[in-house]
Amino acid sequence: MPELPEVETTRRGLEPHLVGARINGAEIRNDRLRWPVRKDMPLAGQTILSLGRRAKYLLLKCNTGTLILHLGMSGNLRILPEGTPPGKHDHFDLLLDNGKLMRLCDPRRFGAVLWHEGAIEDHPLISRLGPEPLESFDAGHLHRAVKSRSIAIKQLIMDGHVVVGVGNIYASEALFLAGIRPERRKLGLAGCAKLAESIKTTLKAAIDAGGSTLRDFVNASGNPGYFQQQHWVYGRSGEPCRRCGTPIRQIRQGQRSSFYCPNCQK
Repeated sequence: MPELPEVETTRRGLEPHLVGARINGAEIRNDRLRWPVRKDMPLAGQTILSLGRRAKYLLLKCNTGTLILHLGMSGNLRILPEGTPPGKHDHFDLLLDNGKLMRLCDPRRFGAVLWHEGAIEDHPLISRLGPEPLESFDAGHLHRAVKSRSIAIKQLIMDGHVVVGVGNIYASEALFLAGIRPERRKLGLAGCAKLAESIKTTLKAAIDAGGSTLRDFVNASGNPGYFQQQHWVYGRSGEPCRRCGTPIRQIRQGQRSSFYCPNCQK
């Protein structure tokens, strides 16, 4: 599933092709995504003013509203020449005046294409989100969340109301970097400071590597990400820890797999 680094990688790849472009229209081949795609979205004639990201949502700000995009479980967005024949799972094209199109491929149809008029912060999908991990998120915020909740720390940092965009892969990796086991329920301010910094470091490294290629993620140019080649623990159950040699362990938390080193993480 594309997580924050994959979505940010996609945003950066799309930005030079989209910002400043005028929209000629849209082609909707399948409107049955996570939420129905409106066929009457007023896209034709709009200019794309900016391309932002909030959590895993891409936000195409236009003259009179914002096009909200989500990649779902297995989606990707590509920039292609106008007239490129669609594949079986290519459900939505945004047609541009520069001879290109932006295409959403979404085999499992858990993605989203939504139009919102008004302040994007007021949209129900956006308004209740926690802070961005690379911006306003810090040790104090995390420490307050730890004190108010009695759940495992890995599940806490994956809660989008606490901090957005820390999915399963990067939660496991950040906890390893911080030396904290995923089952821990109590964490002092110093530990929260270390974990908050580890989350930032992990996500920045993943973005620099173009994200992780798990299943079928590709970026806007069709290239895979490479952060999976740097994973310390995720997906490495039974393999030796790259730091100490102890076999990596795997447990289940909230129907998700967690990976950790029993020697490096306490």
